[in-house]
Amino acid sequence: MNTTIAQLHTLVAQHRDDIIRFMREIVAIPSMDSKIGPVGERIQAEMRKLGYDEVRFDKIGNTIGRIGNGKKVIVFDSHIDTVGVGDPSEWKWDPFTGKIEDGVLFARGACDEKGSTPGMVYGLAIARDLGLLEGWTAYYFGNMEEWCDGIAPNTFVEVDPKVRPDFVVIGEPTKMNVYRGHKGRLEMKVTAKGKSAHAASNHLGENAIYKLLPVIAGIRDLEPSLGDHDFLGHGKITVSDMKVQTPSINAVPDEAVIYIDRRMTFGETKEQVKKQVEDLIPAEFKDSVKVEELFYEEPSYTGFVFPVDKYFPAWAYEETHPLVVAGQKARIAIGLKDAPSGKWNFSTNGIYWAGKANIPSIGFGPGDEETAHTVRDSVNLDDMVKATEFYALLPSLI
Repeated sequence: MNTTIAQLHTLVAQHRDDIIRFMREIVAIPSMDSKIGPVGERIQAEMRKLGYDEVRFDKIGNTIGRIGNGKKVIVFDSHIDTVGVGDPSEWKWDPFTGKIEDGVLFARGACDEKGSTPGMVYGLAIARDLGLLEGWTAYYFGNMEEWCDGIAPNTFVEVDPKVRPDFVVIGEPTKMNVYRGHKGRLEMKVTAKGKSAHAASNHLGENAIYKLLPVIAGIRDLEPSLGDHDFLGHGKITVSDMKVQTPSINAVPDEAVIYIDRRMTFGETKEQVKKQVEDLIPAEFKDSVKVEELFYEEPSYTGFVFPVDKYFPAWAYEETHPLVVAGQKARIAIGLKDAPSGKWNFSTNGIYWAGKANIPSIGFGPGDEETAHTVRDSVNLDDMVKATEFYALLPSLI
């Protein structure tokens, strides 16, 4: 093992400049709104250069790279789409060209989640060269995730390539620690129907916005009563968006819709959390205010449609799970300080891999999730390169 680790350190150090250059080039390619074709092409070019056995797009437009044909299957999952840049005036540098300051790359997607891609792509090639993938089929899976968690791995298993892996490593930012779970989520909308009237005669109408006010206030005050769990933590709920339908700004709105993001901990069911919101509707509005679960059926950038509900189960593994143990061994072996395993506050593709499909999964990646979706989106380049060693070594320790 000592010889292997020394060789691993040497090979990763030799590829350091290539890994950083690769990272700079993929963050420079915008991939918002799940339009990941161009960045996928760049990643595929790197995998071909490194001699992957198979490199292609899948039907929905995700990028697949495969090394090996072993009986055991492991997937390294990194979503390569990003959120938008928001208000451009808030950025003091080009969000795609980015900047490097004190060894940290600041750019859109640097943390969430392109930062794990170079390490995964190079790590698998280096693992192959060191004989660390004997008996394995290893996939790099660069996918779309920002607009619907879990849809990409769902298609991986059920549509293309129709492979159910034995293990999954999720590259969302973990501050170089092993993560073993996170809360689930249910996305809902509440629709209120009203009656339009001219604003000058508003007494003749029924204002749909007003019907939602007690629901909004109830959601604001609901959180202390939500479920709790020793590891995953407390349930969360918030109104995340609102849309109003009205003939004009001089009329009473005849429809109003709020969208709800409900983070679910263990012990909370989909039916329970939906009823909690339904119970906030006043009796006099029960016929005109309805709660619905959201459903995702938007076509991908390739035009492929894969309908899924927007319910994402909570998941977690014990410290003693073999995959968690292997992850902790890999961290120590490559020279990282001992640290307890943790969890994400946000959601990942783990909601499908582990939550729905019950496939053992862990997270490991550079970056801190608190910078995600902000103008501080960033990754420490030393950590990004170091992660390559973890991805290369892990399969041999499972």
